[in-house]
Amino acid sequence: MASISRPGQNAVECDPRNVRLESPASHRRRSLRVLFIHRDADAVDCCVEELKKAQFTVSADVVLNLAQCAEQLRVQSYDVVVAEYPSPSWKGLKTLQLLDQALREIPLVFVTAAIGSESIAELTTHGAFDYAEREHIAQLPMAVRRALNEKRLRAELEEAGKALRHSQSLYRALVDNPAYGICQCDAEGKFLDVNQALVTMLGYATKEELLAANDAFEIVLNLGPGMALVGRSDETMRVGPIELEWKRKNATILKVGLSGRGVYDDRGEFVGYEIIVVDITEQRALEDHLRRQALSDSLTGLANHRRLFEVLQAEIFRSQRTEREFSLLLLDLNGLKEINDRYGHQAGDRALCRLAHVLADCCRSIDTAARQGGDEFALVLPETGAAAAALVGRRICDLLAKDAEEPTLSVSVGVACCPKDADTVGTLLYAADSALYAMKGKQPRVARAGLG
Repeated sequence: MASISRPGQNAVECDPRNVRLESPASHRRRSLRVLFIHRDADAVDCCVEELKKAQFTVSADVVLNLAQCAEQLRVQSYDVVVAEYPSPSWKGLKTLQLLDQALREIPLVFVTAAIGSESIAELTTHGAFDYAEREHIAQLPMAVRRALNEKRLRAELEEAGKALRHSQSLYRALVDNPAYGICQCDAEGKFLDVNQALVTMLGYATKEELLAANDAFEIVLNLGPGMALVGRSDETMRVGPIELEWKRKNATILKVGLSGRGVYDDRGEFVGYEIIVVDITEQRALEDHLRRQALSDSLTGLANHRRLFEVLQAEIFRSQRTEREFSLLLLDLNGLKEINDRYGHQAGDRALCRLAHVLADCCRSIDTAARQGGDEFALVLPETGAAAAALVGRRICDLLAKDAEEPTLSVSVGVACCPKDADTVGTLLYAADSALYAMKGKQPRVARAGLG
C-alpha cells in the first residue's frame, strides 16, 4: 500500500483510486520506498500511479526542499529519491552537488520539464544519470529500475573489489612465506644455483636437471627485460619487482614475480644477483577472473551495465576524434513476466540466455553486447550507421522468430546513431530508448531513430 506524507505530519493513506497498490498478484510486486522532492502534489500522485502500473508496491514521503530532504534521510531510509528539476528552490550546480552528497548511495532520478542536451549533461555529471520528462511520466518506472540496477551493480563491483584486495593480501602473505624460490645468477644474468622450491615450481626433479635444461635450451630461466630495469646506485643494485613468464618442464606457463639485489665480493665488486621468485600464476588468473566478473552479467555472460557505459564513452571519444559514426541498439525482451508466470523463473532465465546467444551470434569482434538488467539488452555497433544497425535489429528479430525452442520469443528494438541522434552517453541512451518505446507503441513520443 502506498502512503504519502510530509515531514512533520503523520503518514496517511492516499485515495485508493490514486495510489493503492494491492491486487491478487501483490506478492509478485516489488516494494519500493520513495522520497519525493517536489512541490506539486498532483505530479507526485501521477508518479506513484505510474509506479503502481509497473508492479511496484510504493511507500512514499514528500519534502519540498534540500533541507527537508536531509532531515528526512536522517530518520528514514529510501530505495530511491525522485526530485523535481528545475526547481526555484535550487540555485545552480552547488545545490546539485549538495544533493548528491546528501544522498550518498541512494539512487537519484529527476522528473524534468522538457530540457536540452546541455541540461541533461549537467544532471548526469552531478549524480542523476536517470530522469523522466514530466510530459512522458510513463518513462519513470524504467528510469527507477535502471537506477536500482545500477545501485545493485555498484554493490556487486564493490564486493568484487573486496575479493580482489583480499587476493592481493594473500599474495603479500605468500611473499613473506618461506616457501618461495631463490636463485643466483652472475653479472651477465646466467643462472648459477636454485633452491628446491624453484625446482618444484618448474616441475623438475633436481636442480641439476633444471640447470642443465636451462643451459641446453636457454628458455627455462631468464631475466628478460628485467636486466634493463635493474636499479643502480653507488652501494647496491636491485632487480624488480617485475613479472615474467617462464616455461615449466611440461611446457605450461609459470607466471613469476621477481625481486632481488646485487651480490658483491669481499673487495666490493659486483658479481651477480640473488633473486626471490614467487609463483603468481593462480593469483593473476584469479584477478583476471574477478575483472571479467566485475564487467560481465552473471546470468548471460554478456557485458554488464557498467561495461556498457565504458564502451559507449570510449566510442563517443573515438567518434569525436575520427568523425565516424556508430550506433546503439536497445532491446527489450517482450513478455518476460508472462513467461515467468506461466513456465517458471527457470524458463525466464533460459529466455534471457537465448536472447543473449542470438546477440552474441550477431556480433562482430568489435561489437559489444550487454545486458542492462532485467529484460533490457543493448548492442554497440562501431563504424555502423542507422540503416545498417536497423538491419542488425531485424536480423535479431528474425533469428528469434526461427528459434524452435519454446516459449517463442520476440524483442522490441530501438536504434540511435552517434553523432546524428546524440553525442553523450545519456542523450544517446535516451534517443535509443525513445525509439524503443515508439516501436512498442507505448507513450508515443518524438524518436529520431528506430526500426520503422
